[in-house]
Amino acid sequence: MNSRIILILAALALVSCKAHKLAVTPTDKTPTIQATDAPAKYVAPSLISKLPDIRAKQVAFNTFSGKAQTKLDIDGSSNNVTLNLRIDRDKKIWVSITATVLITVEVARAVITPDSINIVNKLQGVYIKKPFSYVYQYAGNQITFKSLQAILLGNAMPELLNPSSSVTTDNANTIISGNLQDLVYKMILGPDYKVSQSNLNNQPAALTLQVTNSAFIQADNRVIPSQIDIVSSAGAKKINASLHYNSAEFDKPLDFPFSIPGGYTPVD
Repeated sequence: MNSRIILILAALALVSCKAHKLAVTPTDKTPTIQATDAPAKYVAPSLISKLPDIRAKQVAFNTFSGKAQTKLDIDGSSNNVTLNLRIDRDKKIWVSITATVLITVEVARAVITPDSINIVNKLQGVYIKKPFSYVYQYAGNQITFKSLQAILLGNAMPELLNPSSSVTTDNANTIISGNLQDLVYKMILGPDYKVSQSNLNNQPAALTLQVTNSAFIQADNRVIPSQIDIVSSAGAKKINASLHYNSAEFDKPLDFPFSIPGGYTPVD
């Protein structure tokens, strides 16, 4: 597993969310809505009137920890890994990636902050130490630490909840869409204002990302998705990921151990 795959795994860990013991919350599967679909039945002038209700339905937390079994396909090469995730709200995202061949071993560890991304590749004895902007090659420069954090929890990205967004309704779903610089976005919320799908398209940068949340469950009295399906492209790179979360906890004391062992060499 090379350094580029380790970076992509860490970046994908930023666009995941968590699950708990399986107390399933019934939800209807939301269909994918493409740009060519028929217009929705109602168009509101802005998002302002709905903002308080939408924000009230997003998951509030101080810390989070969770584990996700992940099937990842990068340009046709498939890997099965486990993502162990920890978040200190607005400060730090910690990711440990393990894989099993004959035994289970940690292959990489990453720590992401609003200013930096640090990854250790334990298979090859190398590390990446970059500013947060290094993630932009996979997500675009409109995506911030807080927006990645929101996706991890199945929350609405805060940058998309702005008064310039347009709002439509289709049956019981609310659809938020707009343009943020070069980023064209569409976010689908279910009847409970939980995000069921986010679509981002930055045509000048040749970046697309679709995240679909499903199988909503309860975790520590919070409703979050347990299944995350991700389809992403960055230029010629194609990434498909299916994440299934089998544990989650909120607001427990956490540590975020990370160090670069002596003898490891830096890579770009």
